[in-house]
Amino acid sequence: MSRPDGRSPAEPRSVEIVPHFHRNAEGSVLYRAGGTVVLCTASIDAVVPAWMAGKGKGWLTAEYQMHPRASRARREAREGRGKGPSGRTQEIQRLIGRALRSAIDLDAIGERTIVIDCDVLEADGGTRTASVTGGFVAMALALAKLRTSSAVAPVLRDQVAAISVGHVGGEAMLDLVYEEDSQARVDLNVVATARGAIVEVQATAEGEALERRALDGMIDVGLAGVAALVAMQRSALSAAGVELASLFQAGRFA
Repeated sequence: MSRPDGRSPAEPRSVEIVPHFHRNAEGSVLYRAGGTVVLCTASIDAVVPAWMAGKGKGWLTAEYQMHPRASRARREAREGRGKGPSGRTQEIQRLIGRALRSAIDLDAIGERTIVIDCDVLEADGGTRTASVTGGFVAMALALAKLRTSSAVAPVLRDQVAAISVGHVGGEAMLDLVYEEDSQARVDLNVVATARGAIVEVQATAEGEALERRALDGMIDVGLAGVAALVAMQRSALSAAGVELASLFQAGRFA
């Protein structure tokens, strides 16, 4: 089956990672995967939520927002103007937070809160996976700055990225664009580490159920995609003057 952008089934979209895109945040990247563009920032505050105060450990949370013209179709009302975040937005925020908390030792950062903000500027499928992948790079940049300014010990325990896989036209397709996503029999998102360990898998059959063997094959395709993305993350960080290994706790760098 031919793809809208001419890629092979297991080929990810072209990725561009622009570090330090936002000057005010401790860490930031503009993350582009094909036609999907997400601004990811990481901010570090020297406080924690009230329910964590006095425990000596930190916290990480995430917020996700679609720009009103992220979609080609028409302008959508901005969330937070007279209405709270949608169920979809809350689900994605929680996914980003869970994914990035799996990568960091919160006991080691002290009573600080890391806030990851992901603003989708243009959407063509895979906005949540782009937010996780770009969010990790923004977080690593912020942690590098924190180490320089506060002499904090290395706190990373994993490198994390995410990608989508769809079962379209009878085969697994990596990194779906919107046109493919809307036609997929199964849409799957896989979050994993540089070692290939799985953090989270989200998968739903739209209609006909999928055989276990086919689902396992989709996960394998997704893990190969994550392996390609973590290499891009490292390259982008190195170009920004940050060697990822320096942020990892002893013996944990893959």
